[in-house]
Amino acid sequence: MAAARTSDTILVTGSTGKQGGATARRLLELGRPVRALVRDPLAPAATALAAAGAALAVGDFDDPDGLAPALDGVGAVFAIPPITFEPGVEAARGQALIDAVAKAGVEQVVFSTVASSSRTGQSAAAKAPIERHLHDRIRLATVLRPVRFMTNYISSGVMGIDGIVDGRHRHLFAPDDPMQVIALEDVAEFAVLAFADPRRYAGRTLELAGDQPTPVEAAAAITAATGVEVRYEQLTDEEADKLGPLVAETRRRQRAGERWHADIEALRVIHPGLRTFTDWLAQSGAAALRAHLQGGTPAAGS
Repeated sequence: MAAARTSDTILVTGSTGKQGGATARRLLELGRPVRALVRDPLAPAATALAAAGAALAVGDFDDPDGLAPALDGVGAVFAIPPITFEPGVEAARGQALIDAVAKAGVEQVVFSTVASSSRTGQSAAAKAPIERHLHDRIRLATVLRPVRFMTNYISSGVMGIDGIVDGRHRHLFAPDDPMQVIALEDVAEFAVLAFADPRRYAGRTLELAGDQPTPVEAAAAITAATGVEVRYEQLTDEEADKLGPLVAETRRRQRAGERWHADIEALRVIHPGLRTFTDWLAQSGAAALRAHLQGGTPAAGS
């Protein structure tokens, strides 16, 4: 293993995506040097980060040896597991990234995975081995487990779930059960806290949420904030089954009582500015949603 690094530069993976982009922008706002790992330096999201002050490094998780130049001279890493539905591939890629980080002598990693279940306390199956490997290999390791993003409403949905289409938000959640959500900006804030105080957050796993409206309450809040009527519809069992085994299994677990379980009040002690759903709507969400629902382009940074 190489000697430990003390540089202020933070390598951000997934920097052209949601969490990585939000974290890179927040770090830059605070004056931290950011190196953004990208596949295509000419992609619009990459050039926007460069314009904001980030240094770009080209790399790919499928070529872990090729990550050495990106890791050279950095003091910490913000990492997002590469998403794939191929069994075993996601874990292998995440573990390879961690091995590359350890080989480079970087001692701090903030890794964002996904919220765990209240019944198991375990992260998603593909994420769990990555988390274990992280704690085994990296001395100052912090895991963030965010719940559903508030910005998920600003989409056309995936497989008939999520987003808002024709005034309807359709999902698996029971209409009147609390549904935990988090603003992307707050995921970035918790990452910033960990980078500012590595030893305090070393070894910690934080389940992240900022609010828990019911789906019906969230739809009503969007209607009030945007002036566009939105209603919530829960998918039937038959509809969930048609969307595939993963969706059907998620539906079954929810019926069995599994829920996300972030302690929002405890998180607010750590981060007093933690956004509620109405905060997010007032700050940026309503404008982005209004543009989306009216067929326009979501506001920048949404």
